[in-house]
Amino acid sequence: MVVKERGDKVEELNLEQPRDFLILRGFIDFTADEVDLISALTWKITLKTPLISSPMDTVTEAGMAIAMALMGGIGFVHHNCTPEFQANEVRKVKKFEQGFIADPVVLSPSHTVGEVLEAEIQHGFSGIPIAETGTMSSKLVGVVTSQDIDFFTGKDHTLLSEVMTPWNELVVALVGMTLKEANEILQHSKKGKLPIVNDQDELVAITARNDLKKNQDYPPASKDSHKQLLCGAAMGTHEGDKHHLDLLTQASADVTVLDSSQGNSVYQIATVHHIKQKYPRLQVTGGNAVTAAQAKNLIDAGVDGLRVGMGRGSICTTQEEVMACGRPQGTAVYEVAEHTRRFGVPVIADGGIQTVGHVVKALAPGASTVMTGSPLAATTEAPGEYFFSDGVRLKKYRGTGSLDATEKSSRSQKRHFSEGDKVKIMRGISGSIQDKGSIQKFVPYHSGIQHGCHDFGAHSLSVLRSMMYSGELKFEKKTTSAQMKGGVHGLHSYEKRLH
Repeated sequence: MVVKERGDKVEELNLEQPRDFLILRGFIDFTADEVDLISALTWKITLKTPLISSPMDTVTEAGMAIAMALMGGIGFVHHNCTPEFQANEVRKVKKFEQGFIADPVVLSPSHTVGEVLEAEIQHGFSGIPIAETGTMSSKLVGVVTSQDIDFFTGKDHTLLSEVMTPWNELVVALVGMTLKEANEILQHSKKGKLPIVNDQDELVAITARNDLKKNQDYPPASKDSHKQLLCGAAMGTHEGDKHHLDLLTQASADVTVLDSSQGNSVYQIATVHHIKQKYPRLQVTGGNAVTAAQAKNLIDAGVDGLRVGMGRGSICTTQEEVMACGRPQGTAVYEVAEHTRRFGVPVIADGGIQTVGHVVKALAPGASTVMTGSPLAATTEAPGEYFFSDGVRLKKYRGTGSLDATEKSSRSQKRHFSEGDKVKIMRGISGSIQDKGSIQKFVPYHSGIQHGCHDFGAHSLSVLRSMMYSGELKFEKKTTSAQMKGGVHGLHSYEKRLH
């Protein structure tokens, strides 16, 4: 007897928020850890983890891009800054040597204990190298550790020259040493930090005891043919962005995303043509798009990938409050991906992601990868300094169309406004998010994606998409009451710990 499974094909539903629908389970004949998460970012670039950090100035600079690449994803460095700053952030990622910190906080002997304590609060670590000029590439003269300043208070003006562990008591290593050798020195010396110097005793990098567990070999790391970490960068479509493109290419960026909420324009098409003519090997992701018609124009122009979504981010006001423009995100992903798959152009689902379940629901309608901002904001690797409010440690998080972001850079103003605009209409907000710690704690939680695919009966993300297009993967819309019952409910209090 054959039992027919009830449920809808994805094209039969109008999918908005991830909470609006569920995916029905399939038959399982394999374990969850066997699920293959390899998926395409562009024509030529594949990732072992389908996660991307958004090019927002409170989400992705070098630190985030490095962490994402080490764990199999990729980061797109934002462009709400000078072209030179962005290119330098890309260069840091490409030159990153696993386990060695090339741009640590450095102070000089004339700095004070109070400034060390302030740096500890802002950056979340202790153990600061002291160099003659307070910069990298100057002569190392000592290190200040927490033991050196244990009995000092916040605004103490004692000079670091009086309290630091001096050069003659330090254990240092010469540049060129491998990470394994450096870790062995740390283990045997029982020191917290190991400065790396050149033959002139100038500071080149440091490695830390606390990083020993983190600095394991990352088998899923995203790397290019030269074994360097993959790195993406955002750019605009104005004439000045051509110089910007040159700098990014010189910094060895692997892929660029044309950063626009509405990618179907003569400006983006012209930019794609320019990039493909001048730098044919550089991968280009176009967008954003929410319809097949938009996607067609960009594919015809030559894009290697497409970003899908409009106004679905937690700090974006494009859809409901300002532009009245967009599309339900699940439907947008399906409609665009269904068209682009005929041309081999992968889709990035961009926006509206809060949990690993949302990632799974973004992949199921056809996306190859998922771009996210807010889940990564306020982590150690995210740009910005921590601050305290009512005893809570926070970092700022803001939309690229917010007033704060557009005031920071003329590049952002050009993206969102015309020169003659007398009234500037904002398309995003600013806020703050509680400190989440390092993304190394919860990005590995992507195993939840494997468990989702496992329940559907999909051995891989490519199989998941095939099941969806064949109609084997079934979807069901959730009523309002089902949405309420689908989450935690009926408890007086509870603690939610996901990692």
